[in-house]
Amino acid sequence: MSETTPTAFISPVPMEEDPAELFAGDCGTLDADVRRLLVRLLQRRFLLADRSPAQWRTLVENQQVIESRLHDLFVHLVVDHERGVAYKKQVRSAELEVPVLLRDDAYTRAETLVLVHLRTVFQRERGAGETSVRVDVEEIEQTALTYFDADESNVASRQREIRAAVVRLAKDGLIEEESEGRYRVTPLVEVVLSNARLAELRDWLREQARTTAQEVA
Repeated sequence: MSETTPTAFISPVPMEEDPAELFAGDCGTLDADVRRLLVRLLQRRFLLADRSPAQWRTLVENQQVIESRLHDLFVHLVVDHERGVAYKKQVRSAELEVPVLLRDDAYTRAETLVLVHLRTVFQRERGAGETSVRVDVEEIEQTALTYFDADESNVASRQREIRAAVVRLAKDGLIEEESEGRYRVTPLVEVVLSNARLAELRDWLREQARTTAQEVA
């Protein structure tokens, strides 16, 4: 009696026919790069083309499907191709009950003061034809300090607040440190602080300064 090879219960699957799972039980349909980008967009406030060129390319090539996934979460994606900036906004509707996924993380007073200065410098330099706008941390600090009470006794504490604000805004991508204490202001400041909002804040700061001066007098 001749020997026969037992028939396998499960036929092997050729490698080219392997399921495209990224992990056990994966039922997602997006490529790994697109999934990573989607997570990045949810984690961070902004995506900048010049900081993350590979991810920006992935966004441009898959913008429709990424927008669809975010819309499923009631989140709207804003892509500013001219400035190379992408960010998300919470969908809000008076006609539809929308669970809030994104909550505004407001800037502190010191961060707002630094932001106003950065936006002002950016607007002035761009208006003068400069393509790159740069500021020194000492300049930022001295300008922001002028908005605090002139009789402030703890100047060192205010300076630490301002330096911390610079770090926060750098983390958000509004400025980039090119050398120690020297920063490039990015176009993101125009997105975060519009011309109208900048004017409102300037008026508010001037009014605060007048009120403080009257109280001192």
